[in-house]
Amino acid sequence: MVNISVLVSGGGTNLQALIDKIQAGELEGARIVQVIASREDAYALERAAKAGIKGKVVKETGRLLSELASENTDLIVLAGYMKVLEPAVIDAYRKRIVNIHPSLIPKYCGKGFYGKRVHQAVIDGKEKVSGATVHFVDEGVDTGEIILQREVPVEPGDTADTLAARVLKTEHVILAEGIKKVMAELPEKEGGKKWAE
Repeated sequence: MVNISVLVSGGGTNLQALIDKIQAGELEGARIVQVIASREDAYALERAAKAGIKGKVVKETGRLLSELASENTDLIVLAGYMKVLEPAVIDAYRKRIVNIHPSLIPKYCGKGFYGKRVHQAVIDGKEKVSGATVHFVDEGVDTGEIILQREVPVEPGDTADTLAARVLKTEHVILAEGIKKVMAELPEKEGGKKWAE
């Protein structure tokens, strides 16, 4: 079984999509062992509680590594997490930290590109296509290796809100697909043990 810790900062719709897919048997071999929020008012914590998943608030980045270890985390999923991970966490979980970004990286990503800002920039750039990207996290901002991307057309008359809503639906689908892909390629645990119990 792959133990997943989901890191959140806001409403947690991507978290909910993952919970639903795991409950429906669409992410076999995965379980969410905890949800870690950067803010007390993150609604994602309520979603976790309703699903019977342990929720914690961790503001100090220095505490994050010990909290991840406390639940034997195998894979970290950033689902709207608005903090930069410390290098020690990236080192400890290299190629085992997954993020979802609401554009087709390398376009409209990096520092300052989050939330509605991304979609407004896509519209201002007169793009015909946007989309979402699942990627590994490294020391940069949205610079890690791409795992999976899916296009979403920009429609005439789109606003940042209408485009965001359609991109979010795509995020909900490809985040689980990306996690499944990463799980299939995880190296053996130390001592030659397999991830599956």
